[in-house]
Order: sequence, then structure tokens, then C-alpha cells
Amino acid sequence: MSDGHTRDASVVVARDAEGLVALLSASFPAHGGEYLFLPGGRREEGETSLECARRELREEAGVTARQWRLLGSHAITLSSLARVHLFEAHDLTLGPQELTESEQDFKLMWWPMNDALRAVREGRFLLPAGPLALLLADQHPADD
Repeated sequence: MSDGHTRDASVVVARDAEGLVALLSASFPAHGGEYLFLPGGRREEGETSLECARRELREEAGVTARQWRLLGSHAITLSSLARVHLFEAHDLTLGPQELTESEQDFKLMWWPMNDALRAVREGRFLLPAGPLALLLADQHPADD
């Protein structure tokens, strides 16, 4: 079984019918405060990157989606072979979050893309995959 240093991850830009983006926030005391992030996480054994994205979106945001688009795949770090797969999800259905014990403080919010991008510029995201996914989704909108 692979460990966290070699397991791929998926991150999702989920946009509702009005174009609002699902954002999560939580406190990360070791990093000095509250940060924003997109639904996502490490791939489980036997999952594809899309299956991981679907599961993470459902668990962390309580959202399922009918339309998916791959935005790109990138190395997580130079010292790891793991990649992060960035997705955009549309045609959403909302349901309850399925948070694990370590995720109980995750707060779900729906923001306009411009506000999410402003938060990127302000350094309100801790990890780089979310901002990259937002920028890619904004630069290359899905055909509706």
C-alpha cells in the first residue's frame, strides 16, 4: 500500500447553476489561523482520480455532480511522484456533508468566483492546488 508521499490527490472546483463556488474554511493553528480550501484529498487504494474527486466533494461539501472536467494534473512536490488532479464539477445536487472526526470544523460556503480569486490574491489559501484550480477554471470556463 502506498503512503501519503506517493498517493495522488484530487481537488474540485464545484460551481452551482449561479456560478457560485464551493469553498471550505477551517482553522490551521500550526499555520497561524483560518484558511480557505477547495474540497479534495488523497486518493484511496483502487480509486481513480475522478472517483477520488467525486468522493471528496460528496464527503467534504455534501455535493454530487453530473458534469466533470479535468483541469490538469501537476506534481505535488519535487520530492514526490504523487500528482494532484484538478477538476471542475457542474450540474450539482446538494446533500449533507459527511465529515470525518478530523474534519468537523470544516465550514462550507458558496462564493462568487471573483471573491474566491480575490481571496487567492490575499493569500487566504494555505495550499496551492486550490488557487491553481480556481485560476484554471476561471481562465477556461466550461461550455454551457
